[in-house]
Amino acid sequence: MPEALKENAQKPERSFKKMPEPVVSGFTWTDGSQEIELETIAQHIEITENDGEPIGSMFTISYLKKDAQEVRPVTFCFNGGPGSASYIINIGGIGPKCVMPCGDKHIGPAPYALEMNEYSLIATSDLVFIDALGTGWSRLADGVKGKRAYSLDKDAECFSRCIAAWLEKTGRWNSPLYLFGESYGTTRNAVLIGQLAQRGIDLNGVIMLSALFDWSATIPGNDANYIQLFPTMAAIAQYHGKGAYVNELTSDELFDRALEFAEDALAPALLKGDRLDADRESELAQLMSQFIGLTSSYIAAKHLRIELTDFRQELLRDKGKVVGRLDGRFSFEAGNFLQTSSEGISEEDPSDTCTSSAWAAGFRHHVKHDLNYSNSLPYNTSAWETIGMNWIHDHTSAGVEWKSHTPNVAYDLAMSMRHNPDMKVLILGGRYDMATPFLGPIEDLARMYLSDEIKSNLEFKLYDSGHMIYVNRDAFKQMAADVEEFYKA
Repeated sequence: MPEALKENAQKPERSFKKMPEPVVSGFTWTDGSQEIELETIAQHIEITENDGEPIGSMFTISYLKKDAQEVRPVTFCFNGGPGSASYIINIGGIGPKCVMPCGDKHIGPAPYALEMNEYSLIATSDLVFIDALGTGWSRLADGVKGKRAYSLDKDAECFSRCIAAWLEKTGRWNSPLYLFGESYGTTRNAVLIGQLAQRGIDLNGVIMLSALFDWSATIPGNDANYIQLFPTMAAIAQYHGKGAYVNELTSDELFDRALEFAEDALAPALLKGDRLDADRESELAQLMSQFIGLTSSYIAAKHLRIELTDFRQELLRDKGKVVGRLDGRFSFEAGNFLQTSSEGISEEDPSDTCTSSAWAAGFRHHVKHDLNYSNSLPYNTSAWETIGMNWIHDHTSAGVEWKSHTPNVAYDLAMSMRHNPDMKVLILGGRYDMATPFLGPIEDLARMYLSDEIKSNLEFKLYDSGHMIYVNRDAFKQMAADVEEFYKA
């Protein structure tokens, strides 16, 4: 038998998994001053190769204004991970209903307060939440291997196929189109924009919540990481009453001053390494101590390089507490000496455990009782058990001639902005977010040398919250107002 025939004979047959039929339902959303009758659609979008071979079924929830007389925007929304389902950004964030947070405290066990979300984006745009393959109820087709979806490029391609298929099903090709991605969802966005353009889909706007573009900054020992984290550490220290500027500066003033120090004083010092004069290192350590609340001797011993996990452990050590990574306002008690290794701390996060169970349970309640949808398969809040560390980040950035294991998708975003000069980009960040510090995307896009004309389409907004801005209702109220203005622009 010829080799080509042998290869084809060994390929397993692909087939979509049997999924429930789409469920159309609805309810009335209100923010107290207006009401919108919603049609909701819980359904699987089957995506295929160009030759029709199955890839997988992507679970989507659509919230559409019923019998709308105007042309409404459509916003496709998703979380990141990679490998996270999109229930968080729905029931915890911008969806029509939400589980109410408890400030910087643990929400607690059930029953949870599931209420109308007065700051939902549904007031301005129809919303479509998409679960990545392997998460939620989204599943690869039988006979399809994980490498078809579990990589930066393939994941974005699957999302582009899903969005195109959704538009074909609904006939919404001529609606204004937006993306709303959170965390790794912003990395996905930067690549997805170009993937959609190849399918003839140009976007009106893209919203990036807690953005991460240049992944090299996350590598331990990369000095860029220490620089970008510094203003965020200063903000967290001030929040917990640490440092010299607790009452002297507002949170905005402190962040701006810490950012200036990070770029103008800390950055050139780190560049010198052991060539930095010892007296200058000591002087900078004392100045850093005033900002981030750690002792100058500790900072000097680290040669001005404070790791994220070290800061989380040291800031409130006198109180026996560890602060959060996603949101440094949160804290919980440190474990005993066997439980406080850097590796152990990096895997725990009070800003995650304080909300995750409430959002998972609240979402399942919402789907069952508001959307009338049921599925016998488990809803995978994360695909981590399946993917683990096997996600393939390899990517050839737009206009670059080589592939990198630590991609910088700012190149992809910049090229898409140049190709579509009418597309607006809004980057939202939390002051207390150490997972994706706000200074990161600012520096990443500054190095793209966009023209003034293109830069006028780019806007940054900083809020008094962490990775998930909607945890702070006051910050979320302002964010919702800013996003509404973004849609009007």
